Parts: sequence; C-alpha cells; structure tokens
Amino acid sequence: MSTKLRPIAAILVGALFAVPLYYVLVNVFKPGDQIARTPASVPLPPTPANIHAVLTRPDGLFWVSLANSLLVTLLSILVLMVLSAMLGHYLARSAKRWTKVLALILLAGLMIPPQVILIPVTEVLRLTGLMATIQGLVLFNVGYYVPFGVFVFTGFIRGVPVELEEAALLDGASRAQVFWRIVFPLLRPATASVLIFLGVWIWNDFIDPLIILGPSQGTTVTTGIYRSIGQYQADLGSVFALMFLATLPVLIFYLALQKQFVKGLTGGATKG
Repeated sequence: MSTKLRPIAAILVGALFAVPLYYVLVNVFKPGDQIARTPASVPLPPTPANIHAVLTRPDGLFWVSLANSLLVTLLSILVLMVLSAMLGHYLARSAKRWTKVLALILLAGLMIPPQVILIPVTEVLRLTGLMATIQGLVLFNVGYYVPFGVFVFTGFIRGVPVELEEAALLDGASRAQVFWRIVFPLLRPATASVLIFLGVWIWNDFIDPLIILGPSQGTTVTTGIYRSIGQYQADLGSVFALMFLATLPVLIFYLALQKQFVKGLTGGATKG
C-alpha cells in the first residue's frame, strides 16, 4: 500500500469502528422519543435524565448487575492469572514429552467456541450443585479461558533467563519462592495482557451468564441490558445509558494497564 494511502485507510477503518461508539454517546444524553426519530443527531441540549433514571431504578438493575459482573470478572481473572502463570512456567521449563501433549491439548481448547460445550457444562454444573451460582460461572470461565493464559505466559517465560532461577535455587530458595519472588515479578507485561484480554472477554460475555446464572438467580451488565428491553416496548434512553455505564469500568481497567499491555504484546511477539 502506498505511503500516502495508509493514513487515509487508517482514518476510514477508525471511523468505521467509531460509528457504534458515536451512536451510544449521542443517544445517552437524548430523550427516548428523540432517539427513535433522529438516532444520529447531536443532543441539543444534552440531558443526564437517562443516566439518572438508570441509577435510580426501583429494582436496582444496574447496581445488582454491576456488582455481579465485578465479582465474576475479578474472581475469574485472579484465579486464571495464578493458574495460567504456574502452569505456563511448568510447561516452559519442563523437558518431558507428555508436557508437549498437554500443551497441544490446551491449545486445542482455544479452538472450541464456548457455546459448543455450554450444554454439557450445564449438565456437569447441575450434577455438582453449582448451576445458577456465581461459583459455577467462575468455574466455567476458569476452565474455558485457562488455555489462553497458559499460551501467553508460556511464550513469555521462555524469554526469561533460566540462570536466574538456577542461581536462586543454589542460594537455597524453594521452587515456589523462585517462581513468586524471581519469575512472576518479571511477568508483569504478560500478566497485564492476560488480565485485559480475559477481563474484557468475561465482562462482555452474554450467553454464558444468561444460561448458567438463569433468569432468577442474578444478572450481569450484559444480561441486564437484555432484560431491560421488554417484549413489546423498550426505553431506548435507559438502554443506551446502561450500555454507556457498563462500558466505563472495563475502559478504566484498560487505561490503567495499557502501558504494560503494550509491552506484553511486543514481548510475546519476540519470545518463545
């Protein structure tokens, strides 16, 4: 592609991705009847009524959904981070043949859509008494997303000099101490990448919380938006306000870790 055409192509692609964001932003501050008539127009004058209505709903839909999403996402990514880092370190440092088979099995898990295994997973959760519980949803997230975390950490750990670990072992440190005090602090870029990717995926997940939690046991921000729409009518202003408020936590989370996230991407591309 010509050097002169690259900025134009970048602007066009950026504009394409910005269209949905524009629609959300302009319709958050616009009355519901005006949204239906002119969805693309700029709100003049802007009004915070939609956000106020969502935050003060009698059923507390947004606050309950936010609490559940925060709980599920934080628990899932913390467990995933620990398990993925430890298993990734073992696979990166082990020379046994069966570890290569395990790595292939984990990578195969990345190719299976979660919807394909949702029905058997619900049966397992029902047999273990975890269906319609936060614990069951967290367990599903951990089981499904751990291959991605292992894949990222394994590639990054292979670029960490093994001499650092050998020196610590010679000084009398245990293997657990070597990992948590020597290796894991060096994995901050990879950890940020895993946390952001998995945090965004789990936060934005819709079908899995809808099926696993069920209609009566709780809701997340994505299923909350779905449940705010009635069968025959919908308050468009509240729907756009819910979408806007649901985006803010994950956006703040990304901005807080973006520097380490970029380092993790570039580091993972050159290691392993």
